[in-house]
Amino acid sequence: MDADARAANLANWESRVPVHAASYGLDRFVEDSDHLSEVVRDDSPALGDLTGLRVAHLQCHLGTDTVSLARLGADVVGLDFSPSALEVARDLADRAGNNARFVQADLYDAVEAIGDGFDLVYTTVGIVAWLPSMARWATVVAALLAPGGRLYLRDGHPMLMTLDETRDDQQLVVTHPYFGGSEPKRWEDDTSYVGEAGAISSPVCYEWSHPLSEIVQAVIDAGLVVTRLHEGDTLNWAFAPWMEADDEGHYRFPAQQRALVPTEFTLEAVRPRQAPT
Repeated sequence: MDADARAANLANWESRVPVHAASYGLDRFVEDSDHLSEVVRDDSPALGDLTGLRVAHLQCHLGTDTVSLARLGADVVGLDFSPSALEVARDLADRAGNNARFVQADLYDAVEAIGDGFDLVYTTVGIVAWLPSMARWATVVAALLAPGGRLYLRDGHPMLMTLDETRDDQQLVVTHPYFGGSEPKRWEDDTSYVGEAGAISSPVCYEWSHPLSEIVQAVIDAGLVVTRLHEGDTLNWAFAPWMEADDEGHYRFPAQQRALVPTEFTLEAVRPRQAPT
């Protein structure tokens, strides 16, 4: 990653921390020992029994999903590059009496930072756009996994990210590139996905576009075997202001638009127990 882009992204995420810490409902994890994040709650049927499994949670941010994975029985370590985010995450785990651990490192240095031999690499919701190289990312994931270990990735669909979410007419119009290439797109926005919770003091960030084919191929090229690819019509956040919320914390486009574009995808893969001959 270009050093300037990385520095801008780190400053951006550092400045999001106080805004998100005030908006994520952290006290619920302290008050209710069974409380799970909405993201992990949605993923838990696919994750299955995590009791005793070693789990690496990449790009863990404030650690709400990490703490939730620990509550499902995982021996989990969360990794993120933002020191302020991890301060909040460690405090949350402490107050919740949770054994989730947290390590600060660049994602591409994950193996050096947290080791290998994990049963599950878990990474979800808002992670792909921040990765300069899917190929390097997939190589790191494969190196983290033990033979027989699996990857669980869920995120906003790349096609969704091509749409203009600011239109007043609420039409689904492709504005941003689907095939992004190696150069990032520069954004400047002092708001975050949590809504009107406060302004971000470092509004500049850089994101990369990765089509679904690139994501899947990177996983295959890293030696993993794809076991599931799902495309859905819900999100855990409001991509566009005209999306409709339900009682479960999900957002959808209005009924007449739902069949027009996927909003999220889930990719699962495993590291073979034996190398191909």
